[in-house]
Amino acid sequence: MRKSRKNVVILGIIEDIIKRSHRDNSKMWREIARRLSRSASRSTEVNISRIARYTSESDVVAVPGKVLGSGIINHKVTVAAYAFSKKAREKIMNSGGECLSLTELADRIPEGKGIRIME
Repeated sequence: MRKSRKNVVILGIIEDIIKRSHRDNSKMWREIARRLSRSASRSTEVNISRIARYTSESDVVAVPGKVLGSGIINHKVTVAAYAFSKKAREKIMNSGGECLSLTELADRIPEGKGIRIME
């Protein structure tokens, strides 16, 4: 049997999100866990510019990967992701938004309604 080379932290997050999806009967969290469990070569990286382009004030966004700091954002959004670059976190916070981990967002919105998945 081949040993898994997946990041242990990501595996823990995936396991936690899958448990929550079954407990709360949420297809949204199952889909986020599926996308997060992809191979490293298909991992997701989303720039601030994409978040700014496809969201409006007070939207909630889940990124099953990393958020990068390229671009400008001028409105308040709540973004949950596996990881944030330092610049991305700074830009989101300066616009009045909020940066969360995926498990923190799952605590806040267990049913997954009103969340946009961005890749």
